[in-house]
Amino acid sequence: MDIWLLILGMAVITFVIRYSLFAWPNLRFPPLVRQGLRYVPIAVLCAIVAPGMFMPDGQTLQVRLDNAYLLGGVVTIAIAALSRNLLATIAGGLLVFFLLRWALGQI
Repeated sequence: MDIWLLILGMAVITFVIRYSLFAWPNLRFPPLVRQGLRYVPIAVLCAIVAPGMFMPDGQTLQVRLDNAYLLGGVVTIAIAALSRNLLATIAGGLLVFFLLRWALGQI
């Protein structure tokens, strides 16, 4: 029963937060809040990607040179910073990642 109450509570909170933007369309945030909200997508992406890079097995921290996930992620970040091109970042990152997995004998 507690799980259903938890799910219902999360649903209500999510609905209220999202509906509030439609209920008050003229709501304007202060400049400091708007500036902070610009970093939300980057923070969410880092929270999703970083654990996979540093703990590819999901159990132990692996900051080693034989971690293809970490090396591929670092190269992908470098490609993104240098090229500023989404397609080049995705293609280059995948290519480097799979080449590293092949070279390290992980495929």
